[in-house]
Amino acid sequence: MLTSPAQAEHVDSYYAATRTLHQQYPTLTEKIEVDTCIIGGGLAGIGTALPLVQAGQNVAVLEAARIGFGASGRNGGQVITSYACEMEFLHHQLGLETAQKMWQWSVDAVNLVEKQVQDYQIDCNWQRGYASVAVSPKKLDALLEYSEYMRQNYGYTGYQEQTRAQLKQHLKSDRYVGGVFDTDSGHIHPLNYCLGLAKAAAEHGAHIFEQSFVTDFQPQGDKWLIKTAQGEVLAKHVVLACNVFAGVLKQSEYLKTLSDKIMPVGTYVIATEPLGARSQDVITNNMAVCDTNFVLDYYRLSGDTRLLFGGKVSYSGQTPKDLANAMRSDMLRVFPHLADVKIDYAWGGFVDITMNRAPHFGQLAPNLIFLQGFSGHGVALTGLAGQMAAENILGNTERLNAFSRISHRSFPGGPVFRTPSLVLGMGWYRLKDCLQ
Repeated sequence: MLTSPAQAEHVDSYYAATRTLHQQYPTLTEKIEVDTCIIGGGLAGIGTALPLVQAGQNVAVLEAARIGFGASGRNGGQVITSYACEMEFLHHQLGLETAQKMWQWSVDAVNLVEKQVQDYQIDCNWQRGYASVAVSPKKLDALLEYSEYMRQNYGYTGYQEQTRAQLKQHLKSDRYVGGVFDTDSGHIHPLNYCLGLAKAAAEHGAHIFEQSFVTDFQPQGDKWLIKTAQGEVLAKHVVLACNVFAGVLKQSEYLKTLSDKIMPVGTYVIATEPLGARSQDVITNNMAVCDTNFVLDYYRLSGDTRLLFGGKVSYSGQTPKDLANAMRSDMLRVFPHLADVKIDYAWGGFVDITMNRAPHFGQLAPNLIFLQGFSGHGVALTGLAGQMAAENILGNTERLNAFSRISHRSFPGGPVFRTPSLVLGMGWYRLKDCLQ
């Protein structure tokens, strides 16, 4: 179940075991005043802090646990163009011209990852190449139709359609009938990337505080007063980048609205032992892979040739029993020839999804920006969100205003019934996956 991150340490994962930076930041124990206070030390929060301090702002980041503690530090590592809601939805909601801008912003977000890795010399195994794969002809037809839609409406030529035989050259599994390879998307060690960005932000002057759980924040005159257990921050601007943990903090009246619009969804990953030369019997071109099922599998090779295999999406909040073996069974459905391979790590966490899977960005009050609802696309999209929030604070409101136009609904059922209703819905989609 999702619990408070206050005072927590990184979960036991492959990423935590292979982190390259071990910097720990102090706990806030005094009252300070800054231009902008950011609540949340994940990729969205750090992604906001870095451009602000580079522009000369005085910035504080308050993280309840450790930098990258949440989804930013334990996700599948896929760095993906587009949005979880897909571009047709944004086209319908906002019109083609705005959707075309948003598409380009998503491509820019992936390019930003690469630029930051290079600029700050972050050791995080950044790699281009990503494939969406289909388990049935019907699902492959949908992939190919989307590829053509993107070519016609967005001029995107980075999707390469692959038959079963073409895909099999690079992906050594008999499970798929074909797919689409994206030359722009890729994958990364997310925790090392997040920690590297935090180091860069701190070196540029950001005040980063860990183990500093925010208990409340309220307006005070034309500023905001943010309280932690041992300290306070007075700030002109506040950015809420707590994402899935908005529900944990919802004793604040401002966060209640946000928590109703997102749902914490569990997802899980295993890491095998290093495969060495056998990695070429899994993926030969080092691409990340994700299937198109609603309850999907996603996987890739790590920098030290482990297979990182994720899935088991859970709306109940309950971690699957015997997680390592449960995930191993899913892995062997894709790669049965790895039956003798040892599983070294198994972990999970929560991502925040919206009802329509579109990102939920905007302002709750003057100088109070929120960033949430990344819906599984957060490794790249958080960078876009951070840049956008910083631009808004510095006077350029175009991108935040565009995202604010997306319509969002609260999850049905209220605090008591929404989880059971989503579990039932998940069962229906699992059935559809099996029938298609």
